[in-house]
Amino acid sequence: MNETTQLPHFREVFHRRERRSVPLVRQFVREALVDWACEARADDVLLCVSELVTNALLHGVPPGRGFRLHLYLEPADGTLRVEVHDSGDGEVRPADSWADSGEEGGRGLLLVAALADKWGVGERNPGKVVWCEFEVSAGVGRGMSTR
Repeated sequence: MNETTQLPHFREVFHRRERRSVPLVRQFVREALVDWACEARADDVLLCVSELVTNALLHGVPPGRGFRLHLYLEPADGTLRVEVHDSGDGEVRPADSWADSGEEGGRGLLLVAALADKWGVGERNPGKVVWCEFEVSAGVGRGMSTR
C-alpha cells in the first residue's frame, strides 16, 4: 500500500509597527485558512491572531521595526500553529496574572489561553516568539495550495 507523505503547509508575512497591521494580518490568515480548507475554527484562530499581533505591536516591537507571523498547518495530525515573532525585550506575563487584576486591558492572553488548545512563549535573538496551536480536523488541507 502506497501512502503519500503530506508536507506541512507554511506561510509567513512581515509587517511594520503600524495599527493597520492587525487587519492586514487577519486577512492574510483568513485567506490561508480558506486555501487550506481549514475554516472550522476560523473565528477562534482570527481572534487569537489579533490578540498576539496587538500584544507584539504594543509591547514587543521597538519603534521603526516590525514583526513576523508564521502560520503552519500539519495535515497529518491536523495541527494549526500560529507564531508571532518580535524583536523587543518585553516579557510576556502569564495569562492567569491578569485574572484578578484591576488593570484595564491586558486580557488578550486570557482569551488565547481559553480559545487555543496550546500556547506559549519561546526565545528568539533578539526578542521572543509567542505561539498558539489549534487542533483542526485531521486530514485538512490535503491538496491545497501552499503559496
